[in-house]
Amino acid sequence: MLVYSCRCTREICCQLRNLRIISGSFDVGTRACWRRVLRLRFFLGSLTHTVTQVGGVCVVSLLAFLLGCSAAPPVSHPYLGLVVPEQWSSMPTDSIDVEAGWVGSFNDLKLEAIVMEAIEHNHDLRAAAARLSAAASTARIVGADLLPQISAGLNGSQQRQNFVGLPIPGFEDDVLSTKFNLFGVSLDTSWELDVWGRIRAQTSAAYADLEAVQADLSAARLSLAGQTAKAWFAVTEAKQQAALARTTLKSYQITADQVRSRFERGLRPSLDLRLALSHVGTAEALYQERQEQYERAIRQLEILVGRYPDGLIEGAERLPDIPTATPAGVPADVLSRRPDLAAAERQLAAADARITQARASLYPRISLTTSTGTISDQLRDLTDGDFFVWSIAGNLLQPIFEGGRLLADLDRTEAVAREALERYTSIALQAFSEVESAFVAEALLAKREEALHTAAEQAIAAHGLAQDRYRSGLEKFTTVLDAQQRELNAESQRIAVRRLRLDVRINLHLALGGDFVYEHDEQEEEATSS
Repeated sequence: MLVYSCRCTREICCQLRNLRIISGSFDVGTRACWRRVLRLRFFLGSLTHTVTQVGGVCVVSLLAFLLGCSAAPPVSHPYLGLVVPEQWSSMPTDSIDVEAGWVGSFNDLKLEAIVMEAIEHNHDLRAAAARLSAAASTARIVGADLLPQISAGLNGSQQRQNFVGLPIPGFEDDVLSTKFNLFGVSLDTSWELDVWGRIRAQTSAAYADLEAVQADLSAARLSLAGQTAKAWFAVTEAKQQAALARTTLKSYQITADQVRSRFERGLRPSLDLRLALSHVGTAEALYQERQEQYERAIRQLEILVGRYPDGLIEGAERLPDIPTATPAGVPADVLSRRPDLAAAERQLAAADARITQARASLYPRISLTTSTGTISDQLRDLTDGDFFVWSIAGNLLQPIFEGGRLLADLDRTEAVAREALERYTSIALQAFSEVESAFVAEALLAKREEALHTAAEQAIAAHGLAQDRYRSGLEKFTTVLDAQQRELNAESQRIAVRRLRLDVRINLHLALGGDFVYEHDEQEEEATSS
């Protein structure tokens, strides 16, 4: 510790100006810079004078000068190396710009309600909001280092002092003692001057981490909306498949009754009856399987929305039509719209700030401490201004040898920044791939559904024709069964493909970063509020 006096303030300022030269020439004259720092440390270490009132004014001037010193230059990340085209290579002709509110584009009020319920009550999303709250607190903790630390103290002590061998007449062989009381009240302040920007860089990194977590929460919310919409459509598809299986079972039962009647009249062989009953059993098993899939899909949806999985959610009767207009926008917008890319960019910014922090750690740390209060051997005198005392002290700490720890930490932060840059680039490429793949999948699935629709219509017609020919004795019963099976398969596949098209459209919205309308973000407000 060193105590400043008025007459040495000018010399201190001159030496601190030299420190600014160190900041600018570190990379080209490291050894000379350290010698200058050591001379300054030796110079300041020799200052142990008592502070006067005039010296206090000079220290204020010194504070103003130090706050004006330049910090270590910020680090800017290099060019990403991505060639982003102006348009998508697989963009459909009927595309529109990306807009918020994609959940409402399916014209399903129950879907909108179930998505909002999931956003409000999903426990994984609440956990993400808690992580955001923790990150906000961490950022405030780190940012507090920029401000002075102020504390108040109240202390009291009693000490006994022995006097042995003092030449006091009449008490040469006695041990004399006395007691001392000491009481004090103080207001103490300590402040590290962020001359080189180390604390500012550390704070910037913490707040960049906070923004990354905030973007992660947005990504989690968007992903949850997509998962919930997919789960809702999965419930609806399972309900349609179960209804189709039930209808097929009834159709097989009617056919079996007709065959039984003809068999009992001796018009058809027992083989036809056994084949009909076999198909009834198969249809019954299929119906039970589809019903189990429907119940399982309901409970998966209930978990997403934060409900107890009691299977009480009612799915829609049929899957909705695909919205005709396809969202597309331009590739460059994806970089700024997707929350996962925003999180990766903020992580890159945090890594850059930590490089600045690591570089600034190579420079000396300068701190000031002050203390004011009263000291007396009488408790009642603590409020008496005559017993007022104060002190101002400064400290400069320059790392000399730490076994290469600081330089290794600088290398580590630079490696972390390179990793963050490569991760950002990888996520960006993956985002572009997801959009292009969704465009291709939409086009192919649309053609596939159209083909299955034609197949289902023809299968229905073939089933009716086979029934008529069988009743007329012109066709085998196996032809009727085959036509029934083809009708079931074609309609079942058509329903499944419609669900796949809905999933692909949701994937496209997520890949483009299209948000949905969510009026009140209570989780985020609570997490980031101070």
